[in-house]
Amino acid sequence: MPKSKRTRKVSVGKFAIAIMAAGKGTRLKSRFPKVLHEVGGKPMLEHVIASAKKVVAAEDIYVIIGHEADLVRERVGATGVNFVLQAEQRGTGHAIMVARDALAKYDRFLVLSGDVPLIWAGTIERLRDFHRAQKAAMTILTAEVENPHGYGRVVRKNEKGAEVAAIVEQKALTPKQRKLREINSGIYAFESKPLFARIHKLKTDNAHKEYYLTDMARLLVRDKQKVVALPAMNAEEVLGSNTRLELSMIDQHLRMAKCYQLMAEGVTIYKPETCVIDSDVEIAPDTVIEPFVQVLGASKIGGECRIRSYTIIENCEIGDRVEIRANCVLDQARVEPGALIGPFSRLRPGSDIGAGAHVGNFVETKKTRMGRGSKANHLTYLGDALIGDEVNVGAGTITCNFDGKDKHATVIDDGAFIGSDSTLVAPVRIGRGAYVGAGSTITDDVPAESLALGRGRQVVKEGWVRERREKSAK
Repeated sequence: MPKSKRTRKVSVGKFAIAIMAAGKGTRLKSRFPKVLHEVGGKPMLEHVIASAKKVVAAEDIYVIIGHEADLVRERVGATGVNFVLQAEQRGTGHAIMVARDALAKYDRFLVLSGDVPLIWAGTIERLRDFHRAQKAAMTILTAEVENPHGYGRVVRKNEKGAEVAAIVEQKALTPKQRKLREINSGIYAFESKPLFARIHKLKTDNAHKEYYLTDMARLLVRDKQKVVALPAMNAEEVLGSNTRLELSMIDQHLRMAKCYQLMAEGVTIYKPETCVIDSDVEIAPDTVIEPFVQVLGASKIGGECRIRSYTIIENCEIGDRVEIRANCVLDQARVEPGALIGPFSRLRPGSDIGAGAHVGNFVETKKTRMGRGSKANHLTYLGDALIGDEVNVGAGTITCNFDGKDKHATVIDDGAFIGSDSTLVAPVRIGRGAYVGAGSTITDDVPAESLALGRGRQVVKEGWVRERREKSAK
C-alpha cells in the first residue's frame, strides 16, 4: 500500500494567519497582481508576511492566491509561507471557504489583507490577544478616519462597549449611521468552529455576486455569537492601496518612517524627504547621507561613512569610514573600510574594493577584486580582474576581458604600476612590482619587477608641417 501523507499536528490553542492575496487590482490598471506592486522597496505582500512572521511561524501562515498565482509564488516563496489557490475569485468569503482544510485545523486564525503593507506586528498581536480575552467568535479590527465615505461602518451595540451589532456598507447607511467614523478594516480574528459552522450560509445577493466575509458578523450576531471590535492604534496602518496615488502615498510613508528610524539610531540624513531608502537597509551610527541618495534592497552601510548626493547603492555591503562621492552607482558590490569611491564611479556586481583603496571618477569595475590601498583614479575599466595590494592603475587603462565568446581574467600582483592608457588583453598577468609603460598594449605575462612596453617607437619628421603647407600652396 502507498504511504499516507503525514499531516502536521497543530497544538491546542495554536492559531494561524491567512493573508488575502488573490485579487487582480483592477484600478491599478496593471497586468501584475495587486499584492506584488512595490512600496518601500519590496512587494506589499512581502511587508504583510514580514509582520505576520514576527507573530507566528511561517508554517502557520497561509497566503490565498489567485490572479497570476505562479508569479506570486515565485516572488514570495522564499519566505517559507504556505499557499492556497483560489482558482476562481468569488470574494473574501469564498477565499476562506477555499482555505477551509488548512485553517480548520486551528482553534482560531487571523485574516490579513495582502495590500495593507503598513500593518504592524504589534497590532496583529493586539488583535489576537483582545480576541482571546473577549472570548469572541469574531473580532473586527477597525479604524477612526476623518472621511469614512465609501467604507463599511461598524455599528456597536453600545457606544462604550466592544460588542458589534452590524457592519453596514455605505449604500445601506441610515442618516444617523453616516455620522459614524469607525470603519471596517477588512482584518479579522475568528474562532474556527463557529465560523466554519456557518460559512456555507454566506450568500451572493450583492452587486458583485460574491461571498463577503463581512457578512459573517451578521450571521454570528443573529445566532447570539459574540462579535467585537478593536480600534487600531493608528488608522494609517490599515489603509489599503487601490490606486497608483495610494501606492505612492504608502511608499512615501514607509520611506519617511525608515529615515526617522535611522536618524533615531544615530544616522544623519540631510533632507530625508529627498532620499529613497528601502525598508531592509541597515546603516550604522555616525554615517551621513546627503540629499538625493538612494539606498536600496538589503544594503548595509557601516559607521562614519559619508554618502554624497545623487549616489545609488543597491544590495551592497559598505564598511566603516567609507566615502562615496557624488553621482556613483554601486550594485551588488562590497567596499571595505576606509575606501574612497567616486565621483562618477560605477561598481557593478562582483566588485570587491579593499580597505583604503581608491576608485575614482569615471572608473567602472565588474567582478573585480581591488586590494588594500590600490588606486584607479581616472577613466578606467576593470573587468574580471584580480588586483593586489598597493597597485596603481593609470588613467585610461582597460582590461580587455571579452574575446567575443568568453570572458578571461587579468591578474595584477602587489605593488605593480600600470601606466596611463594601457590595454591589458586577458588572460594576462602583471607580476609583483612590475611596471607597464604608458600607452602599452600588453598581450603576454609580465614577470615580477620588470618593465613592459607594448607600443610603436616614436618617429619625428622635422619640418613636415612646413613642407606640407608649401606643397599645398603650389
